[in-house]
Amino acid sequence: MEHHDLLHELPEHRETIHSLKTGNAHFAKLFATYHELDRSVRNAEDRVEATSEEHEEQMKRQRLALKDELYAMILAAEGKTA
Repeated sequence: MEHHDLLHELPEHRETIHSLKTGNAHFAKLFATYHELDRSVRNAEDRVEATSEEHEEQMKRQRLALKDELYAMILAAEGKTA
């Protein structure tokens, strides 16, 4: 299975992610939600948790939207734009 955790997908932003997790409560909450959702998606893909394909796809879309929001926050903290 592919890993979709942010540190795996964005290793070049590791320091910024750490800084935001410890210094920005909103980022930390979104980060935690993203990883909970990622775990649920992996469990659905591995058939550990029973779920419909529609629900699995919905979770994947939510995960992607959260990732986009987190990535934008990372770039903003680094003074960059997407």
